[in-house]
Amino acid sequence: MPTNRPLTTALPPRFKRPSLFTWGIALAFLALFIQGAMATNVTLERLLRGVVNLSHFLGRAFPPDLSNLDVLAWSMFETLNIAIVGVTIGVILSLPFALLAARNTAPAPWVRILTRFIVSTMRTIPDLIWALIFVVAVGLGPMAGVLAIIMDTIGFAARFFSERIEEVHPGPSEALSATGAGKLSVIGGAILPETLASMTATSLYSVEKALRSAVTLGLVGAGGIGVELAAAMRLFNFDRALTIILFILVVVIGFEQLSSQIRKRVI
Repeated sequence: MPTNRPLTTALPPRFKRPSLFTWGIALAFLALFIQGAMATNVTLERLLRGVVNLSHFLGRAFPPDLSNLDVLAWSMFETLNIAIVGVTIGVILSLPFALLAARNTAPAPWVRILTRFIVSTMRTIPDLIWALIFVVAVGLGPMAGVLAIIMDTIGFAARFFSERIEEVHPGPSEALSATGAGKLSVIGGAILPETLASMTATSLYSVEKALRSAVTLGLVGAGGIGVELAAAMRLFNFDRALTIILFILVVVIGFEQLSSQIRKRVI
């Protein structure tokens, strides 16, 4: 059916000339990129040498060392324990942090600002740094890894929980408030049920994230299979290191597939 609209209104908007500010940002980024490439000494020669060294590593790593798989299985089980315990406690603690950080559930603006600052601090510090701190505090072993996962999970999950809480439709909350329901009743009867699916998906992703983190935390003595990997690399037992890497790969991919199936059923 013909239209009487002008042709210019039917066409997509043309590309606008970048402003001076945009050009400034682009030039600053380009300058930082060039300076960073020079400072990190990224050269073709080093890349080619790295390819040769990697081929030597793979040549010494194959075939994988399949001895003492029971030791690796126990270390991997310990890594799973670190991830699951840390995430479970972290997610439970994330909920009150999220309620205090969300605009529609915080009791006062200063509480929301303070809670957001605390959550941002937990999220900004990498989990590896948390592990180093807790290794000094409680000593080597899985407990340091669990505490590091808890802190990292709170920083990650509390942010997404609070953002989802702020996105809930105000209708059910206002209806409960109109009947005389208190703040906790509104949260439990209207806000949490609407956000449950999203929080569950975030929690499952937190487990996936923690499982990968728990492997690297072992490199600094926080327990798990990362300890075995660090020892194998230090002793140049590359065949055993490859076995550990394959072990980790199978477990992580398997858990991600399981998590995806659970997420599909929940969402």
